[in-house]
Amino acid sequence: MLAIVAHAAKDIRVENIDAREPGPDEVQVQIERGGICGSDLHYFNHGGFGTVRLKEPMILGHEVSGRVTSVGRDVKSVKANQLVAVSPSRPCGNCEYCYQGIQHHCFNMRFYGSAMPFPHIQGAFRQTLIAHENQCIVADSLTAAEAAMAEPLAVVIHAARQAQNLIGKRVLVTGCGPIGLLCIMVALRSGAQQVIATDISAAPLKTALAIGALDAINVGDSLDAKKLDAYAADKGYFDTHFECTGVAAALAQAIPMIKPRGVIVQVGLGGDMTLPVQQLTAKEIEMRGSFRFHEEFAVGVSWMQNKMLDVTPLITHTYKMEQAEQAFVMASDSTASLKVQLDLSV
Repeated sequence: MLAIVAHAAKDIRVENIDAREPGPDEVQVQIERGGICGSDLHYFNHGGFGTVRLKEPMILGHEVSGRVTSVGRDVKSVKANQLVAVSPSRPCGNCEYCYQGIQHHCFNMRFYGSAMPFPHIQGAFRQTLIAHENQCIVADSLTAAEAAMAEPLAVVIHAARQAQNLIGKRVLVTGCGPIGLLCIMVALRSGAQQVIATDISAAPLKTALAIGALDAINVGDSLDAKKLDAYAADKGYFDTHFECTGVAAALAQAIPMIKPRGVIVQVGLGGDMTLPVQQLTAKEIEMRGSFRFHEEFAVGVSWMQNKMLDVTPLITHTYKMEQAEQAFVMASDSTASLKVQLDLSV
């Protein structure tokens, strides 16, 4: 079968790889859609991020959905021909953190398309994937494109849980890529009174307004950015901040707008950041990390199936597998695209 393999920065190839049959508790999925994530773009553009580097060829991708083609003899929860969203998260279930119920911190995590360990964990941008039964969530009422959005939605639902109570809160979202836009949707669905969004590009800010943001401010435009001054008055305006850029400047700009005892949830990953610790201390602001997800994956599928939110405005482009490089170039241009997906169907 064919797969999309990263060899180095700017070097991805569509290659033949070996296929295998599912084991007793495994499911064979014919992949139909795969979403290109920020981490995939780091591998494509830079060969990795932070200290994480490609050390061997690695199949990319972890946001996928597809049709079940066969199941192992012990599989009970899914059956052939069902559409499933496939969670890329495969915790061991036997370590200290798995026993504590925080499986996303598993000592022995195997997460599709990750160069953190060596040998690398091969990804899911392939025509056929073998997954464990508990990774597969039936999504028959969704399109394959919607089902492939379950992973980024799960990331954001986990971030909202880190923020805790959002009912009646004023929320700031910095960065309006797919994750930031999903933060707007989830915050509003979770009871936020209002959401204000910022970005450096006009195009994603239009989408932010379309999906419910009260205001969308272009911080790359000095005149538009002056709107932020009003939010910094009287020690701040926002109760909760979802920081989705991973850029230190975005966090520093936001802190004057956060009320005393407000909460910052750091969602974006962009390498180490210098923090204005004295400002955080003086305003007693809590800063909480948010990393991956576990049970939120099934929750995200359920939310989409129950029409609690509509992710389709975020899916802007779809490319065939043989157009992989073109797809990654488009996904790298935040002024022209939001979520770019690959059609991996046979």
